[in-house]
Parts: sequence; C-alpha cells; structure tokens
Amino acid sequence: MLNNDDSSSTTNDEGSNETVHTRLIDAPREIVFNAWTTPELLAKWWGPKGFTNTFQQFDARPGGLWTFIMHGPNGVDYPNQCMFVEISSPERMVIRHLSPVHEFQIIADFEDIQGKTKVTFCQRFETAAELNKLKKLVVPANEENLDRLEEVVRSLTRQE
Repeated sequence: MLNNDDSSSTTNDEGSNETVHTRLIDAPREIVFNAWTTPELLAKWWGPKGFTNTFQQFDARPGGLWTFIMHGPNGVDYPNQCMFVEISSPERMVIRHLSPVHEFQIIADFEDIQGKTKVTFCQRFETAAELNKLKKLVVPANEENLDRLEEVVRSLTRQE
C-alpha cells in the first residue's frame, strides 16, 4: 500500500540492484527500532499482508542468525535464514538474507525527525537482473511490510 502523502515513498532506479522505501512513522525512534529487535514484535509484522511467522532462532547481534518460517495466506510455508550484519541501536540494522531461494541484504536506517521516525528500508540484491525478476512482488511486499510495522508501532504507542 502506497500512501498518497509525504510519509511514504519508494524508489527503484532502472538498472539498479536495490529498491528503497521510506516511511515516516509517528513514534520515537527507540520504539520503532525495538519493533525490529524484539522477536515477539517482529513476528507480528514481518512479511507482506496476510503472512505470519514462526521463529526458530533469533540472535540479534552481528553474526547472529535468525531462522524462521513465513506462513503464507495460501497455506504455503517459506523457510528463511538470515544473518545480522550490523546493529547500531537505534540508528541502523543490516540483515543478510541467506537462503533458501534469494540472497539479498536489507539495510534499515532510523532517523529521528522531531519525535517521529523516518525509516529507510533498502533491499539490495546481488544484481539488477535479480531484482528485476522479483520487482513486481518485492516493491508492494516491502510497502505492506512497512504498513504492518506501522500498525505494531501504533499499538505500542497507544499502550504508553
């Protein structure tokens, strides 16, 4: 879902190996970052709309592994394995998706803007050709992922 206001944008230059999504979330940066590093919260929002997650391993530190199964709304299970490359709280997280089908890196930057958080979500593939094969799926899925993140963060800020 693309918002029609200035709080969300997507860029993907022709020939690039990455797609970049930005979202301004009305919550402090520490809360948004926490939604990425707390497995119970991350499991609630990771993946496109309709997906759920079962985490087997979650070691949020550089070199730590994150293994999980994404359960699609169509009943298909998608095993995933990732490695945390960088965690700089609350500014940045870099995750390397290792398997099983597509290898890519996610770079998430979190910028404080007057008490709100600008999330820049970059998904970088090995080649532009790899991204081009998946672009029709990846771009809307990443926006849905950010929609779901925003919903979880909204529920957390209502509890405060």
